[in-house]
Amino acid sequence: MVLARMGAAAWRLLTDVRFAVVLILLLALSGLVGMLVRQFRVTKADDPARYEAELASVRTAWEGLPAGGLLVDTFDALGLFSVFSTPWFLLLMTVLVISIICCTLDRTPRLWRSVRHVRVEQPAAFFDPSREGRAALDASGPDSLEAVQRAFRQRHFRRQQTVTADGVTYVYGDRNQYQKLATLLTHAGLVLFLVGGAVTVAAGFETVVFVGEGETAPVQAVGTPGNLLVKNHAFFAPRRADGSFADFSTDLSVFRDGEEVARETIRVNDPLELDGFVFHQNTFGPTAELTIRDDAGALVWDGPLLLDEELLGAPQGFMTIPGTEAGLVTVLSNDAQGSPALVMQGVGPADPESGENETLFLVTIPEGVTTDPEVTAGQSITWAGVGSWSGMVIKQDPGQPIIWIAFGLLIAGLVLTFYFPRRRAWARITDSRVELAFAADRYVDTEGESGKLAEAVRRAMR
Repeated sequence: MVLARMGAAAWRLLTDVRFAVVLILLLALSGLVGMLVRQFRVTKADDPARYEAELASVRTAWEGLPAGGLLVDTFDALGLFSVFSTPWFLLLMTVLVISIICCTLDRTPRLWRSVRHVRVEQPAAFFDPSREGRAALDASGPDSLEAVQRAFRQRHFRRQQTVTADGVTYVYGDRNQYQKLATLLTHAGLVLFLVGGAVTVAAGFETVVFVGEGETAPVQAVGTPGNLLVKNHAFFAPRRADGSFADFSTDLSVFRDGEEVARETIRVNDPLELDGFVFHQNTFGPTAELTIRDDAGALVWDGPLLLDEELLGAPQGFMTIPGTEAGLVTVLSNDAQGSPALVMQGVGPADPESGENETLFLVTIPEGVTTDPEVTAGQSITWAGVGSWSGMVIKQDPGQPIIWIAFGLLIAGLVLTFYFPRRRAWARITDSRVELAFAADRYVDTEGESGKLAEAVRRAMR
């Protein structure tokens, strides 16, 4: 008995439109937070390292605010840096979906009865000429019924019913009788739209990968079964005569288990698609092509260093020199003659007391020059020149097919509802008089259409 009462109370709550409105308001407020607060491109579950890097950059940006560190920790705990993938957001969406389904199930029987069951015979007061959509015509002769039926057909009232009672004949015509049920398509589309969004958030994947020319990078966290690798064979960014970029594209390969499974040149609006993953060209920037040898002459690094940050408007990059605790900060600049120059700063580990990093060296070199190991903390660093890196947004969106179906249902429901509204017409025929009544949805020109119906009946009776 208690369970029955609890079930009835839950049903009343879920079928209450006010409850659905509250859920929609909460979701809208959550969406507003998601627009106002910086949202990370990755979640903690997808890529913990990149998430922590994003979190660290927010800490740096907010450190000037009162209690900035506490704010960052609070926002992180509440999931406000990835609102749309938090459990509470998914819970709100789930409850809203259930509420819409319950509301639909609750109202469908009444909606079906309203469109399926019609009353042909109406009282005389129903045809009162002073009411909207009413008309009265003088008529005589046995052809009045046929004339009314013909006029109804001309006005596309195909579903006609005729009843005779007490010497009076009633004709009923229905146009777009079942179009009210189109709201069920809209409800289904809304439910599928929310379901598709939930599937995308819960099971989808999105990350940003920066890859230098000739380099490879994993798509998902290292160790993920069946993980994909991307390789940037070459990056192209031709310029127009005025110096602006005409295009930028990447000759991209995708590998799985050591085998190349796809290769394509991708552009901003021409991605590569593979097994549900979509690889979008997103951004690009310069690299510093470096070769680093230790004090014994052994090679410790040979490749591009991505300059994917900025310092005073100049491209900047950072790396930890392999085999050491030293970091290398590089800034691409120009010398006094306007030729490219690379500023390099070696930094040691942070001091435990002050928290500051020791500067091991600070040098500026032109292209093709190798540093003196005695100057650069025992490392000989050669800058071969400037290259390019390509930035890609890589997505896997399992909810996309559901969202497209939802979109189609929503559009179909709206088109049927607003462009094909239901119209109903009645005629009451006596020996000397034909009385007409017209009813339609509120966005139909009732007066105009009832006038056209009356004119069609008048012509048919001539």
